[in-house]
Amino acid sequence: MSSKVRTGAQPTPFLRTSNVFWDRIDLSKVDEMPMQPWEREDKSLRPGDLLVCEGGEIGRAAVWEGQAEGVSFQNHVHRLRRKSDDVDPGFYAYFLQSAFTQLGIYEGAGNKTTIPNLSRSNLAALDVPKPDFDEQRNIRLVLKRVRRTMDLADNMVRVADELKRAAMHELFARGLRGEPQKDSEIGPIPESWEIKTLLEICTISSGGTPRKSVAEYWNGDIPWVSGKDLKKPTLDDAIDHISEDGAAVGSKIAPSDTVLILVRGMGLAKDLPISRISRPMAFNQDLKALISKGEVTGAFLRSAIYNRKDALLSRIVPSAHGTMTLNLDDLESFKIGCPTDPDEISGITATIDAIDAKIDLHKRKKAVLEELFRSLLHRLMTGEIRVADLNLTALEANQQVAA
Repeated sequence: MSSKVRTGAQPTPFLRTSNVFWDRIDLSKVDEMPMQPWEREDKSLRPGDLLVCEGGEIGRAAVWEGQAEGVSFQNHVHRLRRKSDDVDPGFYAYFLQSAFTQLGIYEGAGNKTTIPNLSRSNLAALDVPKPDFDEQRNIRLVLKRVRRTMDLADNMVRVADELKRAAMHELFARGLRGEPQKDSEIGPIPESWEIKTLLEICTISSGGTPRKSVAEYWNGDIPWVSGKDLKKPTLDDAIDHISEDGAAVGSKIAPSDTVLILVRGMGLAKDLPISRISRPMAFNQDLKALISKGEVTGAFLRSAIYNRKDALLSRIVPSAHGTMTLNLDDLESFKIGCPTDPDEISGITATIDAIDAKIDLHKRKKAVLEELFRSLLHRLMTGEIRVADLNLTALEANQQVAA
């Protein structure tokens, strides 16, 4: 036994800065360390304690609400405990969020070292407002209500994503016609389906980048797609645009319904960036264009590839420059299951499109709520508006619908 164990130290869960987020404590991974009884008492957490990060994103704060028993905290987290009953810790968690992320009033509060940190003395020296207790509480309750609605929207996105994964697995394993399955080299597929390589069903082409030094190439109306755009199943536009001359000399225009897939870049380390385009677009050299020869639609092709993304990602290799690369041979030889009935292709696509529309709706709701939270946080903390001025009936209705 170690000396710590012999002298009474016991494993004690403790919070790191990685557990403390703005207005949220993440307990999905909590470490333990041996602590003496007096250490546990000194470092114990009580409901209402305000936790503030010393390092990382300095000032990041959340209130401990007693989510678990016997939890302590490490040295890189500050614990603030109110001295009087006219202080609402939740209000100050939100105030610190606004002060550090919006208002910039604590610039320079962190020590000037290689790794910024907010020392105890610097934290204690920060000047903060002190509205009357009712105002503190009302501001905290309003922002908490918006945050709760944001969490509901985020959960709806996760549920819809899980529904899509399950639906795609069933659609590409069983189809829509209730026919028997057969074993194949890519797993079970409907009996009438065929296995095809991408080269068999697609024309695969490369893109390019017009010279950035020629301004005229970058003032046009043609969407120019790069890896940063491949974040949705279907693209209607791109961040960058080029002119017809720019496309002619330095890029290539893919027709509507083409599938664009990232084949080089660090984006491949996390997911498979792949999108179908809804109109003609140019694209850069880090992407490949998969243009269907007519056997399947672009929407079906994109979904069929993404459904087997783990198999395709397993073919990715690091290049000489350290970035991730999907070689052309591996892309061309990649196999998917293809229905022989065009109506089944259309039906599968329509089903996935309906789920994608639901996911997009929840993501847009989430984005609106995030913007509402940022706006309210700023305006309430600067006194631009008061809680009494707010009408949150629409927010309450949204909570009821989400629930």
